[in-house]
Formats: sequence, structure tokens, C-alpha cells
Amino acid sequence: MSKIQILVVEDDAPVRNLITTTLKAHDYRYTTAVNGESAVMEAASYNPDIILLDLGLPDIDGVEVITRIRGWSNVPIIVISARSEDNDKIDALDAGADDYLTKPFSVDELLARLRVTQRRLALMQGGTVQQATYENGQLKIDYASGCAYLAGEEMHLTPIEYKLLCLLARNTGKVLTHKFILQNVWGSSWETDVGSLRVFMATLRKKLEKEPGSPRYIQTHIGIGYRMLKIE
Repeated sequence: MSKIQILVVEDDAPVRNLITTTLKAHDYRYTTAVNGESAVMEAASYNPDIILLDLGLPDIDGVEVITRIRGWSNVPIIVISARSEDNDKIDALDAGADDYLTKPFSVDELLARLRVTQRRLALMQGGTVQQATYENGQLKIDYASGCAYLAGEEMHLTPIEYKLLCLLARNTGKVLTHKFILQNVWGSSWETDVGSLRVFMATLRKKLEKEPGSPRYIQTHIGIGYRMLKIE
């Protein structure tokens, strides 16, 4: 049940070496990242099965890494951190982490957590696996290729527009607040960024809606956020 791809995000070389040596000894494949920005890039490029993530990274906080990745992926994330306070654990889990392992940790415990996560993955693959494509009315998103289509024609979207579309699609029927969208797409939630969000939503709508003034797909909730409507 091994032979899965794991992304190890850890800036402390001795800890990183301990983890990767353990993974190699137990027949896991792995890639590594030493900071948050490269972690997000590696996650997008290699599509790992599981992410092992330290929170105390040198550039951005690990919780922000979780938030960014959760904007477009449901990959299991196991936090491995020296932060042992309940608030730190709650923040990470609320952001979307699946498990939390406190340093110092035993190799046996790490392997046990990985086995539990693998069993969850196996259940998903045998049942309600995450769809590789999304279809709603004439809209289709191929997550694997990173392309979106409207009435069979490829939509020419900027990276931000594509992220916005995927985030809304994965939460069809739910109202997403400005803060939630900003955190998941830009990694920040400054109120001053709401104006930028509105601009990007307007350009996305022009490409998605035949009549942007009477939208069928994306509904605006004034002062709150946006919702992807289910087309019957």
C-alpha cells in the first residue's frame, strides 16, 4: 500500500533528513521543499498524494501554505510542528490540515499516521473519489490539464481567474465570503483587496456569462461574497 508520492515541507535539515530517510526505508516516494512558496509550487507541479508540513517556515507561515493549497486541492496534509499549543493546532486544522503531529515525534508514530491517511485515500478511491473534471451546464473544468471549457470551447483565463473559477466550482451552492476567497486565492484577507477581487470577478464573468448583467453561473451576494449556482 506504499508507493505513494509524499511532499515533505521542512526547513530544518536534520528533521528533513530523518523524515526522508524513514520514507525511503519504507518504500515511499517523496519530494522536498524548504520554504512555503516552494511548497505551494511543488504541490501544484507534482500533485503529491500526501503532504507533511512544518508550520515554522522561513518565508511564510505553514497555516498560510495550507490555506493556499486548499484553494484548489483536497490533498491530505499532515502537520509536523514544534508548536504544541491548542490554538496552533486549531488554526492549522481550521485552515484545512487533516492531522497534527507534534515534535519531537517518533518514527513509528509518523508511519502510523501515514498508514491511517493511506487507508482514507483507499476508501476515497473505492468510493467518492474527487472528480477529475467538473461539469455544470455548459461549463466544464478539467482539473488535471488546468483548462476550462464553455460550450466546448476552451476559455482563455488568467491564472487568477482560473483559481477563482475552481474555488467557486468546488463549492457549488455555497456562498463564499470575500475573506474566504482572498485567503484561498491570494493568501491574504485585507479589506483593501476586495476591490481587486471585484475586478477579477468582473473579467471572469465576461468570459463565463453570455449576459454578465444577468449571470447564470456566479451570483453576487452584495457585501458578502459570491456563489456558484448549480445549473439544472
